[in-house]
Amino acid sequence: MYQEERIIRIMHYLKENNSISIDQICHLFDVSRDTARRDLVRLEEDRVIIRTRGGAILPSSHHEIKNYEKRLITVSKEKKSIGKRAASLIGEGDKVILDASTTVQSCAEQLNDIPCTIITNSINEAEILSHLKQVDIILLGGMLHKEHRFLYGSSVIEKLSHYRVDRAFIGVVGVSEAGITLAHEEDGMVKRKMIQQASQTIVLADHTKLGVTDFFCIAGLDEIDLLITDQMPDHEFVKLLERFNVELLIA
Repeated sequence: MYQEERIIRIMHYLKENNSISIDQICHLFDVSRDTARRDLVRLEEDRVIIRTRGGAILPSSHHEIKNYEKRLITVSKEKKSIGKRAASLIGEGDKVILDASTTVQSCAEQLNDIPCTIITNSINEAEILSHLKQVDIILLGGMLHKEHRFLYGSSVIEKLSHYRVDRAFIGVVGVSEAGITLAHEEDGMVKRKMIQQASQTIVLADHTKLGVTDFFCIAGLDEIDLLITDQMPDHEFVKLLERFNVELLIA
């Protein structure tokens, strides 16, 4: 097993158990104590753990949400593959909601020029889609969140209540047993309404979001129909999705 794969699994273990010992790493991954220490040094350098005398714990500080431009370049390869797979699900005549997230923006960037209707609260996505002649665009008006490039507020939610769509494509910060979660309540309230107005809810989340729980829950797993991600999750996460009847699609 390569170090990158071990590190992902170590982080999954930490998120479930809050701490891990060097002996546990050795037992779980059949590696030497020196290898286990090197893995923890790497994670400490990335500032995602705190090393202890016999292992590591998770820091108490909250996950920092980068601004929109920085998030566009984070795991960009994964986002492109997820976005391409999502775009392939949009057909002629579809009425679709695209939320304001960098992974969903990748879907907009790779959408074919077909006759369909897109509703969005993302000013970036509206601009991208405006170059497609056959796509009708409904941009939801409201307060502008300047840093993260989305429109929000009661006017957005009220406008959404008038539409019924085939699918809503939703980007998130975390997908876990607690549901799908975000850092910002104002964004979350809009996404919650988007989900309510759609016949099918499709969540787009790269592997770094799986098993993560953030501040504001927008929906339970039972409200999700399909999860598109870039890597096969571990067995426990797959069983969790099965329990809530969430279909899994690997891009």
